[in-house]
Amino acid sequence: MQIQWYPGHMTKARRAMQEDLKLVDLVMELTDARAPLAGRNPDIDKLAAGKARMIFLNKADLADDQATLAWMDYFRKKGITPIRLDARKTNFKKAVVDGVKIACQEKIERDRRKGILNRPIRAMVVGIPNVGKSTFINSLAGKTAAKTGNKPGVTRGNQWIKIDKQLELLDTPGILWPKFDDEAIGMKLACVGSISDEVLNMQEIAYHLLSYGKANYNQLFEARYGAVPQPDDERDNEIVLWMENIARQRGCLKRGAETDFDKVSAQITDDFRSGRIGKVSLEVPKQA
Repeated sequence: MQIQWYPGHMTKARRAMQEDLKLVDLVMELTDARAPLAGRNPDIDKLAAGKARMIFLNKADLADDQATLAWMDYFRKKGITPIRLDARKTNFKKAVVDGVKIACQEKIERDRRKGILNRPIRAMVVGIPNVGKSTFINSLAGKTAAKTGNKPGVTRGNQWIKIDKQLELLDTPGILWPKFDDEAIGMKLACVGSISDEVLNMQEIAYHLLSYGKANYNQLFEARYGAVPQPDDERDNEIVLWMENIARQRGCLKRGAETDFDKVSAQITDDFRSGRIGKVSLEVPKQA
């Protein structure tokens, strides 16, 4: 499956981001902790060159803890201050404020030498669709300041939100890039929900998740779905057999007890995205 999704509003949003970068001291990038590298728009590194950087591994409650720790070390070595979090919670504000001070230490010192004290840091919040940017901002602000949703494309325009006297944030729409050079990137983004399901073959997404789970998190997946069936002389695709077994368990059947692959695929994908399977990461750093 060739996965591409680049709605027209993203081109406009990219131009607006490029213009607004002149107004900020810091770029805060959110990425999904389950696929931190696949979920980083390569354009952001180019656009934000020369700016202080932070990266937030959001949805860390859904990701493999060891993989997340390895990713944090990876980003530190890149000179980017990393913080892992679950943006739905509100207990991370101190970690963010402390991280901002580290990331913007040079700017704060420069202002101090000029006699400029307590000027707020202005930060742009960026990331691909559906990584939780607006939820992150609302949790920091302690109020509903940004529109949220559990599907990509909710935020369409930029908006400023004052967090406190020290920090102001600019919320921006989620932006992908026009072409994925690696098909695996598109698949990972489809699995975590950063690409609209309307343009995807959900059976292929579920098949990929089961195949990946069998290879990397077999214990978690078998605890959720039962053991992987052994192929026989007539049926040699164990993943398809597994999907059929899951469909029978869940009642995902059509008339005549025929497997409803669309329905069972939607359930498997939702199980992964919601964390019901367990803590699963789709990638780890190469050196990990």
